[in-house]
Amino acid sequence: MLTAFARAFKTPDLRKKLLFTLGIIVVYRIGTNIPIPGVDYRNVQTCIDAAQANQGLFGLVNMFSGGALLQITVFALGIMPYITASIILQLLTVVIPRLEALKKEGQAGTAKITQYTRYLTVALAVLQGTGLVATARSGALFQGCPVASEIVPDQSMFVTITMVITMTAGTAAVMWLGELITDRGIGNGMSMLMFISIAATFPSALWAIKEQGTLADGWIEFGTVMLVGLVMVGLVVFVEQAQRRIPVQYAKRMIGRRSYGGTSTYIPLKVNQAGVIPVIFASSLLYIPALIVQFSSSTAGWATWVTNNLADTGATAHIILYFFLIVFFAFFYVAITFNPEEVADNMKKYGGFIPGIRAGRPTAEYLSYVLNRITWPGSLYLGLISLVPTMALAGFGANQNFPFGGTSILIIVGVGLETVRQIESQLQQRNYEGFLR
Repeated sequence: MLTAFARAFKTPDLRKKLLFTLGIIVVYRIGTNIPIPGVDYRNVQTCIDAAQANQGLFGLVNMFSGGALLQITVFALGIMPYITASIILQLLTVVIPRLEALKKEGQAGTAKITQYTRYLTVALAVLQGTGLVATARSGALFQGCPVASEIVPDQSMFVTITMVITMTAGTAAVMWLGELITDRGIGNGMSMLMFISIAATFPSALWAIKEQGTLADGWIEFGTVMLVGLVMVGLVVFVEQAQRRIPVQYAKRMIGRRSYGGTSTYIPLKVNQAGVIPVIFASSLLYIPALIVQFSSSTAGWATWVTNNLADTGATAHIILYFFLIVFFAFFYVAITFNPEEVADNMKKYGGFIPGIRAGRPTAEYLSYVLNRITWPGSLYLGLISLVPTMALAGFGANQNFPFGGTSILIIVGVGLETVRQIESQLQQRNYEGFLR
């Protein structure tokens, strides 16, 4: 593998792409450490260093921003507005006929949907930036910190607008950097920036576990977490690569004097067809009631119940609801992204059929049956992986952003595998050898 990496840097155009990607990553990491105007950076660091920041409501966004959210920097919102906009457009494609027609138009329609995604990203950045500024001004961003209400000393309208515009511009810059990586670098740019954001939080999270440990100065806990992490990575790689291959046979057709078709292929249905989207959906949905309670400052009975059961990630109600929401969203997302009837119609149009299954409606019913069967283990796997931070919280005293948690490990392994595949395919085009010989 080391030889393959050396060969990648010896190939001129591949080396150029790799160095360009590394350069963009450096720029992105610099932006995550530049504070925005109007924020007292010393008070922010005081709250973070005192380990009094309550990341329960903001942990997911903070992880996707590489820790920039709680530091309130230029790239504080990170890639999260773009992810949200992409998911919303993907869901609306099923509901709005105009978007569905654009999706079928090919490259021109995809470019139009991408443009809509950019506009929606900017709008969501303004909304989320305003919410973050309001949260920081009220002191709710760092609950329990004595100087939390002094993070934004000047609370005038001009300073507030400047802060929102700065974070919105930072989100637009992040989106632009991701598109540059996609066009001129290696891998999918947005996924790569997400990968870097999550990986950047690993060293501090692992060291925090070592510092909080009690056995042999924390090294035993540290080693145990690393061992658990390696086992989880192996499990995630195994499941992410697992797929059910449905054979497809194309009949021979005579067009003029030439014979077409007669080939065999397959439809790959992944066990985890939904990816990490159900985890994001479930986390976001559970955060909404807690956010409402936090901003309303209500002390009513329902607010107390939400605080004790939904806002607390270790509560039994939170764990059970979180698990079932992940399973539900896994089936929901697979149902809206994979249309068995459309696949069956396309196969019938081009003379394809599944051996032993009649073309048309029987094929669609068979695909639905197989998809439901493999989605069950995939959804249960997602639910169990996502509960690892809760078990780590009880076993190691780690925080809710346990480095080998479900969302983070799924994204890191998925993006890592996809990037390695792209590098390997380009190496094989030039040297007939990739990473795996």
